[in-house]
Amino acid sequence: MQCVRRIFCPGRRPLLSKPVIPHHRTRLLSTRSQPNSSFAKRITWVVAGGGGAVVAAALTWASLNRGRHSRHLQSVACATEKQHPPNGSPPPPRPGDVVEGLPDYTLDEVSKHVTRDDSVGGVWVTYRDGVYDITEFAGQHPGGDEKILLARGGAIDPFWEVFPVHATEETLNLLETMRIGNVCAEDRAKRAAAQTNKKKEGPFANDPTRSPLLKVITSEPFNAETPAAFLVDGYTTPTDFFYVRNHLPVPEVDPSNYALEVSGEGLPSPIRLTLNDLKTKFEQHTVVATLQCTGNRRSDLQAVKPIKGLAWSAGAIGNAEWSGVRVRDVLIYAGLKDADFEGHVHFEGLDRNSATGECYGASVPARTVLDPHGDVLLAYAMNGADLTRDHGYPLRVVVPGVTGARNVKWLGKVRTSREEYGGFWQQSDYKSFSPAVDWDNVDFSKAPAIQETPIQSAICSPQEGFVLPPGAGEVTLRGYAYSGGGRGIIRVDVSADGGKTWHEARLREGAGQDPYRAWAWVVWEASVPLPVAAVTTEVVVGTPLEKVGVRQELVEVCCRAVDRSYNTQPEFPGPIWNLRGVLANSWHRIHLRRPLATIEDSPRQQRLVSPEVR
Repeated sequence: MQCVRRIFCPGRRPLLSKPVIPHHRTRLLSTRSQPNSSFAKRITWVVAGGGGAVVAAALTWASLNRGRHSRHLQSVACATEKQHPPNGSPPPPRPGDVVEGLPDYTLDEVSKHVTRDDSVGGVWVTYRDGVYDITEFAGQHPGGDEKILLARGGAIDPFWEVFPVHATEETLNLLETMRIGNVCAEDRAKRAAAQTNKKKEGPFANDPTRSPLLKVITSEPFNAETPAAFLVDGYTTPTDFFYVRNHLPVPEVDPSNYALEVSGEGLPSPIRLTLNDLKTKFEQHTVVATLQCTGNRRSDLQAVKPIKGLAWSAGAIGNAEWSGVRVRDVLIYAGLKDADFEGHVHFEGLDRNSATGECYGASVPARTVLDPHGDVLLAYAMNGADLTRDHGYPLRVVVPGVTGARNVKWLGKVRTSREEYGGFWQQSDYKSFSPAVDWDNVDFSKAPAIQETPIQSAICSPQEGFVLPPGAGEVTLRGYAYSGGGRGIIRVDVSADGGKTWHEARLREGAGQDPYRAWAWVVWEASVPLPVAAVTTEVVVGTPLEKVGVRQELVEVCCRAVDRSYNTQPEFPGPIWNLRGVLANSWHRIHLRRPLATIEDSPRQQRLVSPEVR
């Protein structure tokens, strides 16, 4: 992790950010000069070991910003002191640790810096024991300045407890470039005492217990995917192994006090329905449907270029049997007369951001909900049992064929509207863009909210890195295929030579669905012949060379699916890269290992002979 030091003027915005190699300390000192000297003469640098880059960058910055900061800058002496701590010495400072040589500020002083008006000092926040000036960064914050400015004049830590995706090495290093000082010792002591009690009552303290088999991506909020090996063990995914996507702490809902509020345009008046009302006043419907996180397989796109977001592999998807009542039936019961209502249906959850009060919400087009063949449910059961807390107990919406982000859990409100839902996750997230769009030029208002998802397939067995038996002539592959919008899967192709030659897989469970209401995935299987291994001679292997072993060859296996509209998956992830890393659906590729040869000759010039020709 990089340590970052700042060239600063006390009480003003720092003049330079420069990452420093760990175990190096940069100390910044200020001296006075003649009051009438020129700007250039008022910069005096004293450099010791390795400071040249710092000096060059500082002089460049100063020349570009002389008009703004020259009245504050007298002269700066920069001494870079290399430190190579011996074994057993403390590790280098972490972001937020106290940094010697920086000024101390009281929390009261920090609390006065709450405006982006530079004339009054800008916007300051604290993180752990550090003080940071985020004035310039706030306007460039990927989520907009509204949320980050909620922390102005105070600690940013509580917000990151709710959104811990920020607490990455990259983000913390970025924050350190805005470092201007330390929280004073007295306030540090007071805050530490207060935080000790707060941690026991954190927003995620009452989250449910989860299966240890889930592959955890983040623990707070909890996000985890199903290990690939469990995905196609059966047609439906066991509830305990079903992927979990939470944006906020899991709410605790008392079913005896629960009531769903239904209101909106086209309805005479709001109504409230208890869980018992839903179970006794409406016909129960059951549908088997696949839910897929919008970021499923994001890691494939992250391999192309870095992306901010959870690094899902191919397990952020699951197939389950859902039981409940149709949203269409509930809206008609509530008084909706216009079966052709042109608008949207909003869904709001009971999960809430303790810092902002915002709940998770989304909307889908009304025609999706009102379609008598659409099967959109208010579900209270999953795989034959009550919903679990992680999956929306006591009630959630299930919108078959639509991305997981619109399947709101812990449902509190259903509302009809002529307008799309205005919340953050509908308007400023879960949208896709051209690879040419980055965080500097993105405009979320220009892209529609993702609804139906594109075709998808993945290999679940064997897994990446699996070692084939010596002399194996074929490999058996199993996986899933799914397409949004109810578009049935008509074919899955597999290849064991990176896509040079193809073989058609056998479609198993899910193959007999209505091709226009195929809400669930298809499980497929194929036995694929392996390519003939290459014969390699006079190759030095092994480290050290005297170590006798077996050389392995990588075999690239891939799959692609085709739906009833003849949509198929793109070959590579690069052309579909987008800054949010959503809708990743290129050919799914894994690499298997095959013993290629045995060692027969000298350990220094070992002749490798392919098993097929021995």
